Amino acid sequence: MSTNLLTTPRILIAPDKFKGSLTAAQVADSLAAGLLQDNPLAQVHTLPLADGGDGSVAAALGAGFQALTIPITGPTGDPATTTVAFDGTTAVVEVATTAGLQMLPAARLAPRESSSVGFGQAIRAVLAHRPARIVLALGGSATTDGGAGMFSALGAVFADRAGQAFVPTGATLGQIAEADLTGLVDLGGVELIAANDVQNPLLGRHGAAAVYGPQKGASPDDVKVLEAGLGCLLRRLWEAGWPAEEAAGVPGAGAAGGLGWAAMLLGARMVSGAGFFLDLLGFDAHAAGCDLVITGEGKLDTQTLSGKLPLVVARRANPVPVIAVVGHNALDTDQLPAHGIEKVYALSAMTDQDSATDARLSAALLRQTGQHIARALTPDAHTTHTADAL
Repeated sequence: MSTNLLTTPRILIAPDKFKGSLTAAQVADSLAAGLLQDNPLAQVHTLPLADGGDGSVAAALGAGFQALTIPITGPTGDPATTTVAFDGTTAVVEVATTAGLQMLPAARLAPRESSSVGFGQAIRAVLAHRPARIVLALGGSATTDGGAGMFSALGAVFADRAGQAFVPTGATLGQIAEADLTGLVDLGGVELIAANDVQNPLLGRHGAAAVYGPQKGASPDDVKVLEAGLGCLLRRLWEAGWPAEEAAGVPGAGAAGGLGWAAMLLGARMVSGAGFFLDLLGFDAHAAGCDLVITGEGKLDTQTLSGKLPLVVARRANPVPVIAVVGHNALDTDQLPAHGIEKVYALSAMTDQDSATDARLSAALLRQTGQHIARALTPDAHTTHTADAL
């Protein structure tokens, strides 16, 4: 590590979640505990981060936003509640905690039956608090309904060939014969931001159904049904006067089962989730004057190099040294210094057990890693440390 040895280093710990085991706040707190155990004089600050996926609301709450608890309908129709983060001006609403995979009963995937209606209900409820801006965090969806459920919750009416109104799911999008948008809630004066880091269009072999449907449990036959249904929804919304065809090809339209496309039709501006949340949570101000920034996520892989949160943190922190602490590193570490990450500590290299689904083990290993980093930063550091071999 090229970082200068310091007795009282100023350290910012700014990680994403370790999906499956720890929230971003738990990751940050565990690392901080280890650092301070070996160097009580260190000035350690934590800033849990998110990239627009699940954990975005939690990160906003950690940065001082207030929690709003909202009753919704879950992705398969069960009553549920979600939390929205609100600071009086900006609200953060997550797909993950309104129509997400984590909300499926007994984790049973439901690619055909699921809906985004809960996401729309949360948006509608937060409008009563008169936000100037609503951030739509699009990661972690369980559904591929093209936002039809969300539109229904916001006042759109979909009818079948018999004229019967219904709330579509992925499987029933193809039954939509007419879309009536006259009852949509008024979103005038509210800035909509869609936070997303995928570039897929709505339809086709790179689209929402083909690429992400299988991750949500869709079989090849299911993918065909979902693709055809999205095409039907597109035609009905185009007939109702929306620029549905034009928006379908915009990068990011296929995010969250087509909710990226649906958000754009509502007037949302698509932004990079990682960069936007760094701005929203005040990363630059927190990093100013630091001697070291520690970031991380559950897994470093080729997707990380395309601009996921650890690399965005490294670019923004420059010239401050950056260390990454991750659950598993699937990259050649020689690639990382060129991206501003000086060193990587991987929990998977510290144990033969699977820490990815073990919160207690992950927390313990993170505390140990914090100790290793503290020793490497202080003048009395040992010549060799266990973590240096990671």
